[in-house]
Amino acid sequence: MSLSLTSPAFAAGTNIPLCYTCDGANISPPLSWSALPPECKSTVLIVDDPDAPDPAAPQRIWVHWILYNIAPEVTGLVENIEPNALPRGVLEGLNDWHETGYGGPCP
Repeated sequence: MSLSLTSPAFAAGTNIPLCYTCDGANISPPLSWSALPPECKSTVLIVDDPDAPDPAAPQRIWVHWILYNIAPEVTGLVENIEPNALPRGVLEGLNDWHETGYGGPCP
């Protein structure tokens, strides 16, 4: 079985709903994952945009959110999760705004 990452808020390959973008509420989407390898010690979540700023003329990969040191028992995150509500031990890295936390795409 392969690692699976999904969101109940939108399907793979579809546009991200407005509330998760800078044009909306700019909140983090709910996410869930499964099928981590048995030997997994921790995971990293990197939310990036491989065709920023324009899918027709991509110039760079834009990083919207980085979480690391996620215990293998953690199987997801709730919508609009606040830093103080992250699972125990989870740390945040800097995104491409040079800040911690989620920053949604600006379509």
